[in-house]
Amino acid sequence: MTDPVVGLVLEGRYRLEERLARGGMSTVYAATDLRLDRTVAVKVMAEHLMHDPSFVERFTREARAAAMLSHPNVVSVSDQGSDQGLVFLVMELVRGRTLRDLLQARGRLTVAEAFAVLEPVLSGLSAAHRAGIVHRDIKPENVLIGLDGVVKVADFGLARAVAGTGQTSHTGGVLIGTVAYLSPEQLERGKADARSDVYAAGVVLFEMLTGHPPYGGDTPLAVAYQHVHHDVPTPSEEVPGLAWQVDELVARTTRRDPVVRPLDAGAFLADLEDVRSDVGIPRVPVPTGRSSAGPDTLRPTNRPSRSRHPSSPGDGTEVLGGSSRPRGSRTSMMPGMGAGPTTDVGGARPTPPRPRPGVPDHIRRRRARLAVAVVLLLAVTIGAIGWWFGSGRWTTVPPLVGLDQDAAIGQLQEAGLDPDCCEEVFSETVPAGEVISADPADGDAIRGTDVHLVVSKGPERFAVDPAWVSLPIEEVRARIAEAGLPLVFTEQLDYDQTVPAEHVTGFAPEPGAQLPRDTPVTIYVSRGPAPVPVPGVVGQDADAAQGTLEQLGFVVERTTGRSPDVDAGEVMAVTPGAGVEAQYGSTVTIQVSEGLPRVTVPDVRGEDADEATAQLEALGLEVEVDTFIAGSTVRFQNPGSGTVVDWGTTIRLLVTI
Repeated sequence: MTDPVVGLVLEGRYRLEERLARGGMSTVYAATDLRLDRTVAVKVMAEHLMHDPSFVERFTREARAAAMLSHPNVVSVSDQGSDQGLVFLVMELVRGRTLRDLLQARGRLTVAEAFAVLEPVLSGLSAAHRAGIVHRDIKPENVLIGLDGVVKVADFGLARAVAGTGQTSHTGGVLIGTVAYLSPEQLERGKADARSDVYAAGVVLFEMLTGHPPYGGDTPLAVAYQHVHHDVPTPSEEVPGLAWQVDELVARTTRRDPVVRPLDAGAFLADLEDVRSDVGIPRVPVPTGRSSAGPDTLRPTNRPSRSRHPSSPGDGTEVLGGSSRPRGSRTSMMPGMGAGPTTDVGGARPTPPRPRPGVPDHIRRRRARLAVAVVLLLAVTIGAIGWWFGSGRWTTVPPLVGLDQDAAIGQLQEAGLDPDCCEEVFSETVPAGEVISADPADGDAIRGTDVHLVVSKGPERFAVDPAWVSLPIEEVRARIAEAGLPLVFTEQLDYDQTVPAEHVTGFAPEPGAQLPRDTPVTIYVSRGPAPVPVPGVVGQDADAAQGTLEQLGFVVERTTGRSPDVDAGEVMAVTPGAGVEAQYGSTVTIQVSEGLPRVTVPDVRGEDADEATAQLEALGLEVEVDTFIAGSTVRFQNPGSGTVVDWGTTIRLLVTI
């Protein structure tokens, strides 16, 4: 039957040429990009999902996230859109096979071949982890090996767009991922980060070395139980001769506690390179599995995977770059052959073989019971699918505002919703850790819907660093700008006896106090020590006066002089004068008396006695006049003229005719 979509041109650019494969969630076509004249793969969402806004929104969002990645070991996503009622994703078309196909053909790989495949896988994953993208569904079906030996990881960011039995998304009751490769934290808490991808990659390494995943079981629940409660066995238990370093690498990357695993794919890759170096594992080409029939026998790998037994790898997921189920192949349950699928490559359903004559009755009864169990399992599965696409996929967003963050996440998980947690904002009214708002806030929602939570960080507070006190004001200004403190700073000059000028003496409010945004803060800046009044030290002993002034912070200079009123060795004058305010550290000059002033006796001989007396007394000298015979003229003086005498010395004058 011809696919009616083949031949359509989407957005006037992508002509759908051939249907490669169809899955429950989408169909993949080979297409021609008419604008760039190249072949691409176009993945079209299934019709029953295109009317579900939640799936369409998630498909679009995750496609954009995948398109952010640009790495040679990642299947590139080049476009996404909707046209003619179809929602589609345009990606790189890889011709070759998946790692699952290679393992089915080879059974297991050598250590060197396993490392050759895993290294580019981890390189691509590392690029995703650096971009903040977690794959969530690492498995052999999503590892593509091109005809040229280039390894690419597919389905980046698309795991959360797919939902079905046996899968898990971020949280909730709907699983997205493959149980055989899910980490314990995904199974227990529904949470995944880069270390969850590390766990899955470690399981893939185990499978490449041994030929099968570490755990099997009749149901996904049985497989999940083993992941949660048992350590992954060492590969050397099944493949003797493996180096202990390889066993340790598998054990380290598949620890049940994510804290002790490598932090991300980049750390895993570094550990792998260390093991390669320690053991001396040679570098070999990536095994492509190409046969002599040539590359035409291999189909493009960008297609959904086939359904598998619940415990088999690839269980229940539809993936970009899924397992290489041949077009037209079918699976059937053959009585007497257990639950294993068989494939009729010719496209016709094989006729179930009849029991051989002579088969014991108890064996036939056991087979009959098994057939009944299979029929019941199918009925339950069909009923569950019907419930899901009916009312089962709907749930109600619980009231979340005011709840503690963990309590809100728990309620969302119980309701089957994905917490988009958490945007943290400051709040003056809501205590730290409580939910401020949720989007959507309430009402009905499809299970697996993201609910964006806004959680309070408590009041927004800022503090001035106490270490800024005593720093130069210019440096403090620079540190405030560097810290980006949203406080209102003003500066105030103040005298300080100990802090140098232009240095910070303190803040108000005190440094270290938790302050709301835009709080006024005063910075006190030193003007240096306050001015000090000069004390009165005239008449004091010179040494005592100098000590007093120096204690007040002055620099003292001494000069000398003579005074009739101040004894020798005492201060006779101070500059600046007593009571005048002078700056701390400024110079104060004291004049120290050397005793009485010295006077040079003038020559008053021949002068009138009264005039000579007045002249000498004006110089501070005492005068005694001796008169010989009546007269008024000075004829003799003692001490004589030119003699230097102390102030107050008596000069004797002899007066005669």
